[in-house]
Amino acid sequence: MSGFAEKHKKLERNVTLLGLAAFVTVAIGGIVEIAPLFWIDNTIEKVEGMRPYTPLELAGRNIYIREGCYSCHSQMVRPFRDEVERYGHYSLAAESMYDHPFQWGSKRTGPDLARVGGRYSDEWHVQHLIDPRSVVPESIMPPYAFLAEKDLKAGDMVKHLRAQRRIGVPYTEEAIAAANEDLIVQADPMASTADLEERYPKAQVRDFDGDPDRLTEMDALVAYLQMIGTLVDFEAAEPLEQPR
Repeated sequence: MSGFAEKHKKLERNVTLLGLAAFVTVAIGGIVEIAPLFWIDNTIEKVEGMRPYTPLELAGRNIYIREGCYSCHSQMVRPFRDEVERYGHYSLAAESMYDHPFQWGSKRTGPDLARVGGRYSDEWHVQHLIDPRSVVPESIMPPYAFLAEKDLKAGDMVKHLRAQRRIGVPYTEEAIAAANEDLIVQADPMASTADLEERYPKAQVRDFDGDPDRLTEMDALVAYLQMIGTLVDFEAAEPLEQPR
């Protein structure tokens, strides 16, 4: 034991030797953790129902990020009883597989939004964004009334979807070619939406902001919010991941 202590003392007193030993230890640990990933095609189990965002949902998500909504709202229900009872089914890794970047968040000044889709009406969301305290008196969220006044200028969604595909989002060539048209069609209650709904199952098609004559940033953001947490078939996913 004393021999080992003497050798260890020598290691502790030699900065160069200690640094080399630390490097070797970290390198071995890194190889053990990282190397197996090179032989795995995907570390995320796919679940029934997941699909890429529609162009309108993607535009709404961009607005969500632009306005810093992730600073006060998380999108990750942890597998704890109190969170599941309050927000709904715990979040699955597959729900973020098409998010670049993901919107898990790091704090909850406001409630978690992982299951907000379909929980409130479009009218509620619009009023909440225009005047938060009119529907939630204790809210400290700033108003976003300007979203209803700003026409949506999402840019060329063809390029956006093509860029998404380059980083792994499985948009088809058909979906990419129709991106700019799909952006408009999803919020137009008078448009033919059969092709859109075939490309994006469970896509919600309607006027979202209460003004069918305009396509606004409010349309896009509400379309995104109403989609969050509605795609996954949780009954099919249940055998894959269990809360602890």
